[in-house]
Amino acid sequence: MKKLDVVALCGSLRRASLNRHAIRLAQEVAPAHLAIEELDWRAVPILDADELAHGFPAPVAALRTRVRAADAVLIATPEYNFSIPGGLKNVIDWISRGEDQPLDGKPVAIVSASPGPLGGARVQYDLRKVLLFVNAMPLVKPEVFIGGAAAKFDAQTGACTDATTRDFVTRQMAAFADWIAGVQRMRGSAAAQS
Repeated sequence: MKKLDVVALCGSLRRASLNRHAIRLAQEVAPAHLAIEELDWRAVPILDADELAHGFPAPVAALRTRVRAADAVLIATPEYNFSIPGGLKNVIDWISRGEDQPLDGKPVAIVSASPGPLGGARVQYDLRKVLLFVNAMPLVKPEVFIGGAAAKFDAQTGACTDATTRDFVTRQMAAFADWIAGVQRMRGSAAAQS
């Protein structure tokens, strides 16, 4: 089976972020043919059209190149003030600039972890709107909202301690692998017909 290359973006920069733990869980339970690499976007500046007029800053250019080369993107994000964290939105805005924007047609899966009971549900719906606008291909189901997440990951190691959460993420990653393969087949078929 063809190895699938997935890049992950964490909506929180905090090293011990619950959403970083969720990415590690996804890496752990993903099918063997799905490899997930978390990308570091700390060096991405705030989007500035004056700066963009001179070309993409090096950290943005590197991020765009890596996203373009990947088969798919996994986004794990907290919910800030009922919506998308500003830093993550900024990264998506930078990546999506230009005619050759690398999110076009790219399969994307979303997971959110939160100490609150809703598990970041509102951020996922806002994020889906943004992803649809940039013509990404978000996985619809299964949705994974990890509510009460602080109690579901070990505070020292970040390992998932909750069997139900592990099962949800395992099923999502299996569905994501199928979704990626399906999108690739669909794009290959469309290219062959043109």
